Amino acid sequence: MGKALILDAVRSPRGRGKAGKGSLSAIHPQELLAQSLHAIVQRAGVGAAAVDDVIVGSVSQVGEQGANIARNAVLAAGWPQEVSGVSLNRFCGSGLQAVAMAAYGAASGFQHLLVAGGVESMSRVPMGSDGGGQDGNNDRLRERVFQIPQGISADLIATREGFTRAELDAFAVDSHRKATIAVEQGRFTRALVPVVDPATGQVVLARDELVRPDTSLGGLARLAPSFVELGKLPVTPDGRTLDQIALAQFPETPRIDHLHTAGNSSPLTDGAATVLIGSEEFARAHGLRPRAVIKTIATIGSDPVLMLTAPAPVSRKALQQAGLQVGDIDLWEINEAFAAVVLETTRSLGVDPERVNVNGGAIALGHPLGATGAMLLGTVVDELERRDLVTGLVTMCIGGGQGIAVIVERV
Repeated sequence: MGKALILDAVRSPRGRGKAGKGSLSAIHPQELLAQSLHAIVQRAGVGAAAVDDVIVGSVSQVGEQGANIARNAVLAAGWPQEVSGVSLNRFCGSGLQAVAMAAYGAASGFQHLLVAGGVESMSRVPMGSDGGGQDGNNDRLRERVFQIPQGISADLIATREGFTRAELDAFAVDSHRKATIAVEQGRFTRALVPVVDPATGQVVLARDELVRPDTSLGGLARLAPSFVELGKLPVTPDGRTLDQIALAQFPETPRIDHLHTAGNSSPLTDGAATVLIGSEEFARAHGLRPRAVIKTIATIGSDPVLMLTAPAPVSRKALQQAGLQVGDIDLWEINEAFAAVVLETTRSLGVDPERVNVNGGAIALGHPLGATGAMLLGTVVDELERRDLVTGLVTMCIGGGQGIAVIVERV
């Protein structure tokens, strides 16, 4: 086996994922991804014709994000028709899974240059647009495993871990604080590709749109919990509510404290990201200096009701595969789908919080589902370089009870 090298990584700014309100909501997701495709090869100084495949994560693959968005974005970018494209869905882990599949191709020697990443336009293709829910509307499956909405899972985790609303809000405030510093100091500048209107060429968004420097504990405390009414919703023929279904799996937990709000959860977001993955042979032949090497990749399944607790065990799996310990990782990126996810993962692994999400995370910056994993990978490589550190780990919780982790080592 050879090595899978990260040659470069770019991303769009993250835009507010609300129709007519976000700066990227007027941009077709194919066009949004096409601009990242164009930027990644241009910055690396390679021709698009050299790309063996384009692998793209996208969660809601319907409407404008349907019909194999990877292939259509290749065509929208004006790349040679010989460049192929494939789209995949591992829910929130889709962008990172796309990178993993590109790494498999490069390391095996079957392919030598790949573009991997993701896109999600949550303003134009809202969550649930595919109509399948989280379980494909399979009543027989629901008799065995009833997958509750992720927000209720997050509240269940917070309840079982004993996290308070104040702790979750404090985590969110800190995410905005760190993201604000990162923006002000230009820590994202290398990766950012301003998005332009395809028709006019005018820049529509050049920096992340969701960071709120004025976020405060007082302001967050005034927000109502997001999932109280959802938890009361009867969803079975015998009238059981979502909260009751969740609690039935954990009889030692008497109730669910609904603690997550719009302020300590990730907001709806638009965005795209790409990572250029090459083999050692390709990099050598073309005089390209890799930025990092992918050390290992791991996935795992976990409890489909708690759903969001897999980042800790999948990180342990990745560490074991790489022959590393928790303390060997210089920087961690743990996706901030909900505040409780990061707090539970950090506690479970015994990670130093000062090494986690040092430039903020999805609570402040946003979570464009299919693109986030690729964005986080680029972010950790950029920050390893900035701090002159070596090893980073990116991990994400995933719908249905799954986790993914990728460990990279800076070259």
